[in-house]
Amino acid sequence: MKHLSDIEIAQGKELIHIKEIGAKLGIKEDDLELYGKYKAKLPLHLIDEEKIKLNNLVLVTAITPTPAGEGKTTVSIGLTEGLNKIGKQATAVLREPSLGPVFGIKGGAAGGGYSQVVPMEDINLHFTGDFNAIEKANNLLSALIDNNLQSKCCNFNLDPRAIFWKRVIDMNDRSLRKITIGLGGTANGIPREDGFNITPASEVMAILCMATNFKDLKERLGDIFVGFTFDKKPIFARDLKAENAMAILLKDAIKPNLVQTLEENPAIIHGGPFANIAQGTNTIIATKMGLSLSNYVITEAGFGADLGAEKFLNIKCVAADLNPKAVVLVATIRALRHHGGAKKEELNNPNIDFVKAGFCNLEKHIENIRKFNIEPVVAINTFITDSHNEIEFIIEKCEELNVQAVVSKGWEKGGNGTKKLAQAVVNVVEATTTQFKPIYNWNSPVKEKIEKIAKEIYGADAVDFDKKAKLNLKRIDRLGFNDFAICMAKTQKSFSDNEFLVGRPKDFVVTVREIEIAAGARFIIPILGQMMRMPGLPGVPASEGMTIDDDGVISGLS
Repeated sequence: MKHLSDIEIAQGKELIHIKEIGAKLGIKEDDLELYGKYKAKLPLHLIDEEKIKLNNLVLVTAITPTPAGEGKTTVSIGLTEGLNKIGKQATAVLREPSLGPVFGIKGGAAGGGYSQVVPMEDINLHFTGDFNAIEKANNLLSALIDNNLQSKCCNFNLDPRAIFWKRVIDMNDRSLRKITIGLGGTANGIPREDGFNITPASEVMAILCMATNFKDLKERLGDIFVGFTFDKKPIFARDLKAENAMAILLKDAIKPNLVQTLEENPAIIHGGPFANIAQGTNTIIATKMGLSLSNYVITEAGFGADLGAEKFLNIKCVAADLNPKAVVLVATIRALRHHGGAKKEELNNPNIDFVKAGFCNLEKHIENIRKFNIEPVVAINTFITDSHNEIEFIIEKCEELNVQAVVSKGWEKGGNGTKKLAQAVVNVVEATTTQFKPIYNWNSPVKEKIEKIAKEIYGADAVDFDKKAKLNLKRIDRLGFNDFAICMAKTQKSFSDNEFLVGRPKDFVVTVREIEIAAGARFIIPILGQMMRMPGLPGVPASEGMTIDDDGVISGLS
């Protein structure tokens, strides 16, 4: 029997028209802004705050991942299918993939096997143009900044050495991290140092994901902190009269995208910040849209729970007044072997001793989720290399912690492979009578909030602030941004800021190198260690394994 690839499964599925998917959510045909037969934009007036309070939000996160990822998106989609199989109305609300990882390490990010959102190729590539709009809005502000430096009228006397806004591109390209612009004479602008971030790290992306409506979007765009004048006066995007032009570029991007799963269930996909260098969750608007239209919303947050889940709960849920009812922690035997000391070449070899040693990583994530007053369910995302003994060990150890661990076979069987997981989630949701609680108050001092995350979530003994970070703290205080949330930029490979400390590190100190300000997004970004907000390509990028034939059929994207 031939083993089908993810892309063959997706391409072999005959999709139904997006109007039929909309009808399942009670959306009128006239409310769908069609992008062909299988994609549509949703208008913001479909959001209903009263319905949101009645429905159930479930977050899917993971243990500290290996470079290949542990399948959060696949589990999220599979869980959505499983919930619909057991009679619950469920919608997946997910992030949009970035072209950086698509052509870099991971390839596509639309799920896998029989738990995918489709049309997969469109979603993984340009989709409905949201990333392009974000990139253009970001770079419009860059152009306005450099034009102001050059202008003889309306010049704010900006100091070229004190401009903090960077350009973006949705591609992994390390050569763009630090560049010099404005060379070639006076007609080409003022020479200065600049650089590119990847589009998911753009503050415009963060703002799109935090905005609650179009008015809020414009206000936040105007609040972007650009830099200082020579006399130390702060300059914002509103000073350059940039917010309306930027919002014009985002007029369609602010609307969530409706697609479908392989089992013809609704999926809303919108926004795409990374979780190691940004907040790692989809838009508030998309999540509220899903909760307005569906009884269960399954959403995911990037990388491990110490990153995506922490930010989802402390930033997004606080800002949007959301109350998640359950958290699904995705674990793989492969990742537990990794955290137990297995070398790369040993990760696919059954070894109960490695799994036992690596369980401490999962245990810490369980403890962390409970600190938010939420009960977790562990989803064991299985692979053919997993042994029965290893799986049973995880189930038994979780049972000792009074947590249900369930084998998830969404990749292999779709909704039929996740019905048990779906029922476990429903059991937690229906037993929940409490309100989730964040681990810090936004009004607390910035330094205190950073230390709270590092000690409570990462398990650090202390936080060391480099000289530059201390100066940044003074700047934050001077600008009056102390009441912002915290969005840590940290390696996804460890609880610590040292990627080589796997498992559950202890007796360590994290170092804050510098702190950036995202005034429009309303959060502060402490950068731990040598984090880069523009990734590089690996030695053998995923793009090398991709082909397209004369009929436009793509292979190797998944």
